[in-house]
Amino acid sequence: MTDAPEVKNRAHQLVEAARQLFAAGVMSHSGHANLSVRLDADRFLLTPGFVRDLEPHHLATVSLDGQVLEGELRSVSAEIITMHSVVYRARPHVGAIIHTHSPAATAFAVAHRPLPCRTEPMLRFGQPEDVPVVPWGPRGSDVSVRGIADVLEGRPTTSAALLANHGLLVFGPDAAAAAHLVVAIEESAEAEIAAAAIGGAVDFPEGALEAVRASIARVSS
Repeated sequence: MTDAPEVKNRAHQLVEAARQLFAAGVMSHSGHANLSVRLDADRFLLTPGFVRDLEPHHLATVSLDGQVLEGELRSVSAEIITMHSVVYRARPHVGAIIHTHSPAATAFAVAHRPLPCRTEPMLRFGQPEDVPVVPWGPRGSDVSVRGIADVLEGRPTTSAALLANHGLLVFGPDAAAAAHLVVAIEESAEAEIAAAAIGGAVDFPEGALEAVRASIARVSS
């Protein structure tokens, strides 16, 4: 990884996001995840195949067409370059992407069930709609990547997707925002599963998103 100030800054942001996920307790038992942050129109930083005890110098610089430009990747991360690049190509405003096997969210992915937006953190942190499911395909395969691209095209406002029989994919303007949304989605999935035991979760009233935005605006003004 180069020592350019902006690259170093984004690398530190990615490392901090990984630490936030572990601190929040939303990671799987294995701690598996991969995170990336966009550098420019053609390049992004990607975690090397592990995220526990991640440091900035561990990150690799890769191109959207799949070339490792600097650093090294384990084969498990090399497989998923296209999973990240397809999002960056489809969403020019996206600055960071996080993929995890967060247990409760993965339960919805395994069940092929979209996760409804029924908790306020999802409204506040960028997913005021259900999280759609991408049909299963082997990780990094053309089938999987096409499925992600189709969901991004069909759901132009979603900031997350569930990868069937696999896990969670979240994207946001920066690494911190993406990490906040991962936590919000995992908490929401846990709440949905718990609520099922006492009669089931209930939708927000009409106008909830607008009310939350107005509340945020009052505090920010």
